[in-house]
Amino acid sequence: MSADVNSLAQGLELQRQGLLEESSLLFSSVLAVEPNNPAALYSLAINYLQGNRQAEALQLVDRGILAAPRFFPLRILRAGILHGMGDRPEALKAYDEALEIEPDNIPALLNSGALLRDMLRHKEALERFNHILIIDPNDAAALGNCAILLTEFKQPELAIPRFERLLELSPDFNYGLGLLCYERLHLCDWTDFQANATKITEGVRAGRRVCKTLALMAISDSASDHALAAKIFATHQFPPSPTPLWQGERYRHKKLRLAYVSPDLREHPVGHLIAGILELHDKSRFETIAISVGVDDGSRLRGRMRQAFDQFIDAQEQGSLQVAKMMRDLEVDIAVDLAGYTADSRTAIFAHRPAPIQVNYLGYPGTMGTDYMDYILADRHVIPAENQQFFSEKVVYLPDAYLPTDSSIRISERVPTREECGLPETAIVFCSFSHDHKISPQLFDVWMQILNRVEGSVLWLMSRDDGAQRNLRKEAEARRVHSSRLIFARRVPMVEDHLARYRQADLFLDTHPYNAHTTAADALMAGLPVITYMGNAFPARVAGSLLHAIGLPELITHSLEDYEELAVRLATSPAVLKDLKDRLRANKETYPLFDTAGFCRNLEAAYIAMWRQYQLGDARDALCSTDKPRWAN
Repeated sequence: MSADVNSLAQGLELQRQGLLEESSLLFSSVLAVEPNNPAALYSLAINYLQGNRQAEALQLVDRGILAAPRFFPLRILRAGILHGMGDRPEALKAYDEALEIEPDNIPALLNSGALLRDMLRHKEALERFNHILIIDPNDAAALGNCAILLTEFKQPELAIPRFERLLELSPDFNYGLGLLCYERLHLCDWTDFQANATKITEGVRAGRRVCKTLALMAISDSASDHALAAKIFATHQFPPSPTPLWQGERYRHKKLRLAYVSPDLREHPVGHLIAGILELHDKSRFETIAISVGVDDGSRLRGRMRQAFDQFIDAQEQGSLQVAKMMRDLEVDIAVDLAGYTADSRTAIFAHRPAPIQVNYLGYPGTMGTDYMDYILADRHVIPAENQQFFSEKVVYLPDAYLPTDSSIRISERVPTREECGLPETAIVFCSFSHDHKISPQLFDVWMQILNRVEGSVLWLMSRDDGAQRNLRKEAEARRVHSSRLIFARRVPMVEDHLARYRQADLFLDTHPYNAHTTAADALMAGLPVITYMGNAFPARVAGSLLHAIGLPELITHSLEDYEELAVRLATSPAVLKDLKDRLRANKETYPLFDTAGFCRNLEAAYIAMWRQYQLGDARDALCSTDKPRWAN
């Protein structure tokens, strides 16, 4: 064995033992004799990465690739370094170059598939994960990723068997049981629902990675459990960066630099809620910046968004660290995360601490469970004082509802006829246009009891999936309700037309434990009363918040029994129901729920109070305890 080979072998052994400095000396000695030895360059680059010296590691790798272009370990390492540095396009190119050498290399396929998924190139990502499953049908990581992507394509009937197979192979796969349960909810498939809900709750309380937070919100009404699940997920997926980008610098801008970070600045519920606020921001006091990390859908709403901001930055292709560095360079004063842990969100940006003030707001109804999100914007109904203990953020209360609305929307004057909507002409029409996954089996029991008690009534739903419709009809029949009494609305392209058809319904039945949020606001905007069961956790309290802000708190109930009784009483009391609709119509003009300009001023006052506290000292020592905030009306 030559001296160089011996030194390399000794270095590898020392590296395996974690003795990086000693092994680096041996790798360097090899390179002193043979400067382009690919194995030594690779091994030394690995040590540099361990020491957080990415740029130097990349230089070594590039040197090795020039000397040995088909040495696969250097190719895959180069892709990984670029991926870690956030250079997504170059990382993908590097993975592709590696796969030209070894087309069936599972780590390269898996990592490049994950990168494509993060770049929202879901179809290409799915192809790579499926390629892995051809090579190894039992690869758990590929099965999990494949199933998750099928959920993005709204194909629960294909995703569910993959999740089931995944749990057979790997019962403790991270968040696997929650993923399965959540996808079944999207199909209104309540197989083993209660048993799995119990397992999930027990797992969360034991600190296990059994369920992500959004899925838990559709299963549990416990604010305490939501907080535990968020902390488990944040600790696992998004720990704070050891080198935060903002280091306590004091900015002295003439205007507050306010950045909204979101994948949903497009045709999306969050987009519809926030658009009016963005257009009304006081540009004499705020410089507004959009950090769009989602797709450009070319929609009318996307066009409004581009016009509303002082700067609109499309950062979809950039890695989280790149985006965070850009925000730090822009000297953003307040960074608002509009997505939380929802689809295509980018929590990792905030983990790098790019701004002195970081706010969790609107898109995600719960705590992030991290120390680097300073505040959550809420109201006293969605987060009562006694629930503040379940939030890692300081709670900043807006004076009315936390949910914004857009008063610039003009509902279509033409209301489609009941015949056009597929509804009976004279029957009571109960409406619930929430997503399928919000329909819990316990709530569906109550809905069917309501239909049985209100003769001839129908339930008007908005299921997008044929399988979910089949399952709901089957479940109705099992509860002695003819399936023809479930009527499913079709999608319409214009929100103004969608809102108009609410006027053919008599009552909106809210979901529980995950309320209608945007949908409840839409119903109230259209003049349709909403009955809600107000629970314990944030997602179960949103519709109640909206009803307080429109002056109809009598439509809030606090048990499923009271919810059922109220729905039946109103449906069988035409005069009372007419009076309720008349009051709702009048209250829209005088109550704050649809006062977009007033909401914007209150929101701006909250931002200014955060900024003032930051100027005084600790950005987190502020603003809200159980006392009324000084800026609230």
